[in-house]
Order: sequence, then C-alpha cells, then structure tokens
Amino acid sequence: MVTQTVTIGFTASITGSYNTESTRQVDGLQLWMDDVNNAGGIHLSDGTVLMFESKSYDDESNKDRVQELYTTLATTDNADFLISPYSSGLTAAASVIAEQYGKVMITTGAASDDNYKQGYTGVYQVYTPSSRYLTSSIDLLASLDSSAKKIAFVYENSTFSTGVAEAAKAYAEGLGYDVVLYEGYDAGTTDFSAIINKVQAAAPDAILGGGHFADGEALARQLNEKQVPVKFVSLLVAPPEPSFSELGDAAKGIAGPSQWEPQVKFTEEGAVADGTTWIGPTGEDFVSEYTAAYGEDPSYHAAGGYAAGLLLQYAIQTADSIDPDAIKAALDGADLTTFYGNIKFDTSADNHGLQVGHAMVVVQWDDNLVKQIVWPESAATAAPIYPLGQ
Repeated sequence: MVTQTVTIGFTASITGSYNTESTRQVDGLQLWMDDVNNAGGIHLSDGTVLMFESKSYDDESNKDRVQELYTTLATTDNADFLISPYSSGLTAAASVIAEQYGKVMITTGAASDDNYKQGYTGVYQVYTPSSRYLTSSIDLLASLDSSAKKIAFVYENSTFSTGVAEAAKAYAEGLGYDVVLYEGYDAGTTDFSAIINKVQAAAPDAILGGGHFADGEALARQLNEKQVPVKFVSLLVAPPEPSFSELGDAAKGIAGPSQWEPQVKFTEEGAVADGTTWIGPTGEDFVSEYTAAYGEDPSYHAAGGYAAGLLLQYAIQTADSIDPDAIKAALDGADLTTFYGNIKFDTSADNHGLQVGHAMVVVQWDDNLVKQIVWPESAATAAPIYPLGQ
C-alpha cells in the first residue's frame, strides 16, 4: 500500500467584502477533507491510498490578486485540483488560470452562467446558475397574488448580481410583470437612501435584487427603517445566512433564494428511485457535524463547500485515478445526489461545466426569526408571510 498526498488549491477571502460567505465555504470544504482523511483516505484499485491537504491564500476579495495566486497554486505549488474562490467575479479570474494550466477546478460560490460559455473543458459548477436564481421568487409571488404586477429590481453591479437581475427581469416580463425600476448600485454601497427614494416613487408591489451579504443586510435594514410599503422582498445571498436574523424586525418577512437549507432532505432511497448515484452523509449528519465543528448552523455556502469536495471524491472514485482527463470524463458523466441535492453538468461545447441538475429553494424569516422554506410548496416548512407588515 502506497500513500499519496493530493493537494487541493484555492484562495479564500480572509479579508475583503466576501469574508462572510468565503469563510463558510472554506469551512465546508475543510470538513469534507477532514472526513475523508479521518476515514482513511480514498483507496484506488492499484493499492494507492489518497490523503488530502489544502494549500490556500488570502485573495483579499480582489480579482487581480486571484489571478496571481491561482497561477502560484497551479505552478509553484503544483496543486492537483483547484476549488474556486467565492463569487462569480473572482471565479472568472481563476477559471482562466485553471484552464491555462490544465487543472480541473470545481467552482462553488460562483453562479454566473457566463463563466461556462468560454469554452473551458475542466471547470465545473456546483451552484444553480444565476439565470435561475430569482425565477423561483417570481414563481412564489405569482402563486401568492395574481394582482401584484409591479416589480422593482435593485441589484449590486457585480458579475453575479447583474446576471441574476438580467435573467429575472426577462423572466418577469415574460410572465406579464411591469418592471417599474431597474437600478444597480456599486459594490460596497452602505447608504441606500437615494435608491430607496426611487423605489418609493415607483411604488412597486415587490422588490427583488441584492448582491452579497453586507449590502443585502444594509438594504434590508434601511427598507425597514424607512417603512417602505412593499408586499414582498427577495434578496440574494444575505437572507439565507444564519446571522441575517441579527437584524431583528428588519429580517422578518424578508425572503431569498438558497442553494440549500438544513431542513431540505435528500435521501439515498430517493436517489436510487431517481436513477442517480448517492454519495456522502445525510443532511442530518452534515448539519450535526458542521455545528459541532464550527458552533453554528451551516449556510448554503458551507454546504456548497462540502459538496464541492464530495464531487471531487466521486470523480476520483469513478475514475479510479487522479489523472485530469479521467477526472473530466467522470465529471462529464456525473448524475449524482448528495445531501445538497442533484449535481449534473451540461457537456455541450457552448456551456460545458454549467450546472443543470441542482434546483433552488426560497427561504423567508418568520415573525419569530426562524428561517423557513416557503417555496416550492413540496419542500415548504411554513406558509409564506404575505403581504409584508401584515
């Protein structure tokens, strides 16, 4: 028996605006790595036992820093596999480097569709694409109130958020909604007074948008402070985070799309029934282990980090190798289910690596500051609060 160390390289936003989300993503990935190593590694048929270590750097939430550091990971550190940084913009920068040096990279915390239209052959997406991020919230609104037809989009000017807003706007207009405001704001915005004035003047039934955690939290707080009369609010990224409840009354009724929630249950029996391959722990076991390790409930960012590791594990076990071409072939053929949900990829030349299996849920904070799943109905843990303030 020969033991071989496999190096997984990535950057993390230890500093910068993406710190909250990135930290949890890395925590999830590290938990997967600990689980595999503690279980004795991955055994190949030739007797090799693979054990895992990570090599990482602080990208400072900076795109220029990402390209420099992923070049280091791919060359100086010779990482066997790469995991993306958090955010679509940083991942776009890392993807160029991964492809240039022939490294397979699993992307998590990166939902933009555009990254998978660049002709890459070794970049694979775990998240539901941004084009489908807010469509579920629009479907929820339609199910609640057929008379609510005016939507305001207020979104961060970032790769991810702009892509989400563009796709959701087109989807809403296709369903007959009137987009009464379509307003972007700069990353790092903390004062939303001017935008809120525009929202109030447009008098929408619903507000959709946001960007990342810090700006989403600030927007929700200021909407509450100014008592903006709106029936429904769904924001990106921030509401699913457990710490969003610290806003108190400002969190109540705020909804948001989530890649995963602890209450969602996917099972091995369900995977078999669906004709997919099951891998990894149950949702209950993941939540219990994560909470014990980090002292908080896992967010979908943490689940995405762990799922990225599971996907790599599946590919290695299926390929019975860490050869990049064999890993790519395994990933191209993947149709698996984990506690996080289904994972399957578009393998066409135009969209190679785009996630096509995973679906979103919509969460909302109730009056007791408990996060509930409110859409789809089949997964709901509570009825939606609608309209807000009643």
